[in-house]
Amino acid sequence: MSDSIVIIPTFNESENIEKMIRKVFSLPMEFHILIVDDGSPDGTGDIVRKLMTEFPGKLFLEERKSKLGLGTAYIHGFKWSFSRPYEYVYEMDADFSHNPEDLIRLHDACAKDGADVAVGSRYISGGKVDNWPIGRVLMSYFASVYVNTILWMGVADTTSGFKCYRKKVLQSIELDHIRFVGYAFQIEMKYKALKKGFKIKEVPITFIDRQLGTSKMSSNIFKEAFFGVLQMRFNR
Repeated sequence: MSDSIVIIPTFNESENIEKMIRKVFSLPMEFHILIVDDGSPDGTGDIVRKLMTEFPGKLFLEERKSKLGLGTAYIHGFKWSFSRPYEYVYEMDADFSHNPEDLIRLHDACAKDGADVAVGSRYISGGKVDNWPIGRVLMSYFASVYVNTILWMGVADTTSGFKCYRKKVLQSIELDHIRFVGYAFQIEMKYKALKKGFKIKEVPITFIDRQLGTSKMSSNIFKEAFFGVLQMRFNR
Protein backbone atom coordinates (compact mmCIF):
# COMPACT_ATOMS: atom_id res chain seq x y z
CA MET A 1 0.00 0.00 0.00
CA SER A 2 1.39 3.37 -1.00
CA ASP A 3 1.57 6.17 1.55
CA SER A 4 1.07 8.77 -1.21
CA ILE A 5 -1.96 9.88 -3.21
CA VAL A 6 -1.60 12.27 -6.15
CA ILE A 7 -4.74 14.33 -6.80
CA ILE A 8 -5.12 15.47 -10.40
CA PRO A 9 -8.15 17.64 -11.29
CA THR A 10 -9.23 17.38 -14.92
CA PHE A 11 -11.45 19.13 -17.40
CA ASN A 12 -10.97 18.15 -21.05
CA GLU A 13 -7.57 16.50 -20.59
CA SER A 14 -8.12 13.50 -22.90
CA GLU A 15 -4.89 14.30 -24.77
CA ASN A 16 -2.78 14.13 -21.61
CA ILE A 17 -4.40 11.96 -18.98
CA GLU A 18 -3.37 8.47 -20.05
CA LYS A 19 0.23 9.52 -20.61
CA MET A 20 0.29 11.23 -17.21
CA ILE A 21 -1.17 8.22 -15.39
CA ARG A 22 1.28 5.81 -17.00
CA LYS A 23 4.20 8.11 -16.25
CA VAL A 24 3.33 8.37 -12.55
CA PHE A 25 2.92 4.59 -12.27
CA SER A 26 6.31 4.08 -13.96
CA LEU A 27 8.20 5.98 -11.24
CA PRO A 28 10.55 4.03 -8.96
CA MET A 29 8.45 5.06 -5.94
CA GLU A 30 4.84 3.87 -5.66
CA PHE A 31 2.17 6.55 -5.90
CA HIS A 32 -1.59 6.15 -6.13
CA ILE A 33 -3.64 8.57 -8.24
CA LEU A 34 -7.05 10.17 -7.74
CA ILE A 35 -8.53 11.91 -10.77
CA VAL A 36 -11.23 14.47 -9.96
CA ASP A 37 -12.99 15.09 -13.27
CA ASP A 38 -15.48 17.91 -13.72
CA GLY A 39 -17.72 16.24 -16.30
CA SER A 40 -15.26 16.56 -19.19
CA PRO A 41 -17.20 16.34 -22.46
CA ASP A 42 -14.09 15.10 -24.30
CA GLY A 43 -14.17 11.68 -22.62
CA THR A 44 -11.42 12.18 -20.03
CA GLY A 45 -13.47 10.23 -17.46
CA ASP A 46 -13.99 7.34 -19.89
CA ILE A 47 -10.24 7.03 -20.41
CA VAL A 48 -9.64 6.93 -16.66
CA ARG A 49 -12.35 4.31 -16.12
CA LYS A 50 -10.75 2.07 -18.72
CA LEU A 51 -7.33 2.42 -17.09
CA MET A 52 -8.77 1.61 -13.66
CA THR A 53 -9.19 -2.00 -14.79
CA GLU A 54 -5.47 -2.08 -15.59
CA PHE A 55 -4.43 -0.45 -12.30
CA PRO A 56 -6.92 -1.74 -9.70
CA GLY A 57 -6.47 -0.34 -6.21
CA LYS A 58 -4.03 2.30 -7.47
CA LEU A 59 -6.09 4.53 -9.76
CA PHE A 60 -9.31 6.16 -8.60
CA LEU A 61 -11.88 8.45 -10.20
CA GLU A 62 -14.28 10.93 -8.66
CA GLU A 63 -16.64 12.51 -11.19
CA ARG A 64 -18.51 15.77 -10.71
CA LYS A 65 -21.31 16.93 -12.98
CA SER A 66 -19.89 20.27 -14.06
CA LYS A 67 -16.85 22.53 -13.97
CA LEU A 68 -16.83 23.74 -10.38
CA GLY A 69 -13.31 25.13 -10.08
CA LEU A 70 -9.81 23.93 -9.30
CA GLY A 71 -9.93 24.67 -5.59
CA THR A 72 -13.16 22.78 -5.01
CA ALA A 73 -11.78 19.82 -6.96
CA TYR A 74 -8.75 19.64 -4.68
CA ILE A 75 -10.88 19.99 -1.57
CA HIS A 76 -13.07 17.14 -2.83
CA GLY A 77 -9.91 15.07 -3.24
CA PHE A 78 -8.50 16.04 0.15
CA LYS A 79 -11.68 14.93 1.90
CA TRP A 80 -11.70 11.68 -0.10
CA SER A 81 -8.15 10.95 1.11
CA PHE A 82 -8.96 11.42 4.80
CA SER A 83 -10.75 8.08 5.11
CA ARG A 84 -7.85 6.25 3.48
CA PRO A 85 -4.38 5.42 4.83
CA TYR A 86 -2.37 8.02 2.92
CA GLU A 87 0.18 10.07 4.81
CA TYR A 88 1.16 12.35 1.90
CA VAL A 89 -1.30 14.11 -0.39
CA TYR A 90 -0.16 15.82 -3.60
CA GLU A 91 -1.53 18.43 -5.97
CA MET A 92 -0.44 18.14 -9.60
CA ASP A 93 -1.65 19.30 -13.02
CA ALA A 94 -2.57 16.84 -15.75
CA ASP A 95 -0.84 18.66 -18.61
CA PHE A 96 2.84 17.86 -17.82
CA SER A 97 3.59 21.45 -16.79
CA HIS A 98 4.60 19.67 -13.57
CA ASN A 99 7.20 16.95 -14.09
CA PRO A 100 5.92 13.75 -12.43
CA GLU A 101 9.50 12.77 -11.57
CA ASP A 102 9.56 15.69 -9.12
CA LEU A 103 6.91 13.94 -7.01
CA ILE A 104 9.71 11.95 -5.40
CA ARG A 105 11.61 15.11 -4.48
CA LEU A 106 8.48 16.64 -2.95
CA HIS A 107 7.92 13.43 -0.97
CA ASP A 108 11.48 13.48 0.33
CA ALA A 109 11.18 17.12 1.40
CA CYS A 110 8.42 16.04 3.77
CA ALA A 111 9.38 12.45 4.64
CA LYS A 112 13.15 13.00 4.99
CA ASP A 113 13.67 16.74 5.50
CA GLY A 114 10.83 17.36 7.96
CA ALA A 115 8.65 19.74 5.95
CA ASP A 116 4.91 19.75 6.50
CA VAL A 117 4.24 21.19 3.05
CA ALA A 118 6.63 20.85 0.10
CA VAL A 119 6.14 23.34 -2.74
CA GLY A 120 7.48 22.88 -6.25
CA SER A 121 9.00 26.32 -6.77
CA ARG A 122 9.85 28.14 -10.00
CA TYR A 123 11.37 31.13 -8.25
CA ILE A 124 14.13 29.82 -5.98
CA SER A 125 17.66 28.90 -7.00
CA GLY A 126 17.51 25.98 -9.43
CA GLY A 127 13.89 26.61 -10.41
CA LYS A 128 12.83 27.96 -13.80
CA VAL A 129 10.04 28.29 -16.35
CA ASP A 130 10.24 26.99 -19.93
CA ASN A 131 8.10 27.96 -22.94
CA TRP A 132 6.28 30.88 -21.34
CA PRO A 133 6.40 34.33 -22.96
CA ILE A 134 8.41 36.74 -20.87
CA GLY A 135 5.31 38.79 -20.05
CA ARG A 136 3.62 35.83 -18.40
CA VAL A 137 6.79 34.91 -16.49
CA LEU A 138 7.05 38.45 -15.14
CA MET A 139 3.35 38.52 -14.23
CA SER A 140 3.66 35.25 -12.31
CA TYR A 141 6.89 36.28 -10.56
CA PHE A 142 5.61 39.70 -9.49
CA ALA A 143 2.35 38.12 -8.35
CA SER A 144 4.39 36.31 -5.69
CA VAL A 145 6.23 39.54 -4.86
CA TYR A 146 2.84 41.22 -4.39
CA VAL A 147 1.56 38.38 -2.20
CA ASN A 148 4.61 38.52 0.04
CA THR A 149 4.38 42.30 0.29
CA ILE A 150 0.82 42.00 1.59
CA LEU A 151 0.95 38.74 3.57
CA TRP A 152 4.64 38.34 4.49
CA MET A 153 4.55 34.61 3.77
CA GLY A 154 8.23 34.16 2.99
CA VAL A 155 7.41 31.75 0.13
CA ALA A 156 9.00 32.60 -3.22
CA ASP A 157 6.41 30.82 -5.37
CA THR A 158 3.14 31.58 -3.62
CA THR A 159 0.92 30.57 -6.56
CA SER A 160 2.54 27.18 -7.24
CA GLY A 161 0.04 24.36 -7.63
CA PHE A 162 2.58 21.52 -7.38
CA LYS A 163 2.65 20.49 -3.73
CA CYS A 164 2.92 17.70 -1.19
CA TYR A 165 1.05 17.98 2.11
CA ARG A 166 1.31 15.85 5.17
CA LYS A 167 -2.24 14.71 5.80
CA LYS A 168 -2.25 16.34 9.25
CA VAL A 169 -1.89 19.76 7.60
CA LEU A 170 -5.01 19.29 5.50
CA GLN A 171 -6.95 17.85 8.42
CA SER A 172 -6.10 20.91 10.54
CA ILE A 173 -7.43 23.39 7.96
CA GLU A 174 -11.17 24.09 7.88
CA LEU A 175 -11.56 23.18 4.23
CA ASP A 176 -15.21 24.21 4.08
CA HIS A 177 -14.09 27.76 4.89
CA ILE A 178 -11.61 28.03 2.00
CA ARG A 179 -13.03 30.79 -0.18
CA PHE A 180 -11.04 30.82 -3.39
CA VAL A 181 -10.74 28.51 -6.40
CA GLY A 182 -7.88 29.63 -8.69
CA TYR A 183 -4.43 31.06 -7.95
CA ALA A 184 -5.90 32.53 -4.78
CA PHE A 185 -6.74 29.00 -3.61
CA GLN A 186 -3.06 28.06 -3.83
CA ILE A 187 -2.10 31.18 -1.89
CA GLU A 188 -4.81 30.68 0.72
CA MET A 189 -3.83 27.06 1.42
CA LYS A 190 -0.18 28.01 1.99
CA TYR A 191 -1.20 30.97 4.13
CA LYS A 192 -3.50 28.83 6.28
CA ALA A 193 -0.75 26.23 6.76
CA LEU A 194 1.74 28.89 7.85
CA LYS A 195 -0.78 30.41 10.25
CA LYS A 196 -1.22 26.95 11.81
CA GLY A 197 2.53 26.82 12.44
CA PHE A 198 3.43 24.29 9.77
CA LYS A 199 6.78 24.30 7.99
CA ILE A 200 6.87 24.95 4.24
CA LYS A 201 9.89 23.91 2.19
CA GLU A 202 10.34 24.98 -1.43
CA VAL A 203 11.82 22.49 -3.90
CA PRO A 204 13.19 23.88 -7.19
CA ILE A 205 11.36 22.66 -10.29
CA THR A 206 11.27 23.42 -13.99
CA PHE A 207 7.75 24.42 -15.00
CA ILE A 208 6.98 23.65 -18.66
CA ASP A 209 3.97 25.17 -20.38
CA ARG A 210 1.42 22.64 -21.63
CA GLN A 211 1.99 21.14 -25.10
CA LEU A 212 -1.45 19.59 -25.57
CA GLY A 213 -4.94 20.70 -24.61
CA THR A 214 -6.21 24.14 -23.69
CA SER A 215 -5.18 26.31 -20.74
CA LYS A 216 -7.89 27.00 -18.15
CA MET A 217 -6.39 30.39 -17.24
CA SER A 218 -8.70 33.42 -17.34
CA SER A 219 -8.72 37.06 -16.28
CA ASN A 220 -11.16 36.19 -13.49
CA ILE A 221 -8.53 33.91 -11.91
CA PHE A 222 -6.03 36.80 -11.81
CA LYS A 223 -8.65 39.15 -10.38
CA GLU A 224 -9.55 36.63 -7.69
CA ALA A 225 -5.90 36.35 -6.69
CA PHE A 226 -5.31 40.11 -6.61
CA PHE A 227 -8.34 40.93 -4.48
CA GLY A 228 -8.25 37.66 -2.55
CA VAL A 229 -4.86 38.51 -1.07
CA LEU A 230 -6.28 41.77 0.26
CA GLN A 231 -9.22 39.87 1.77
CA MET A 232 -6.86 37.43 3.48
CA ARG A 233 -4.91 40.32 4.99
CA PHE A 234 -8.05 42.19 6.04
CA ASN A 235 -9.68 39.14 7.65
CA ARG A 236 -6.64 37.59 9.30
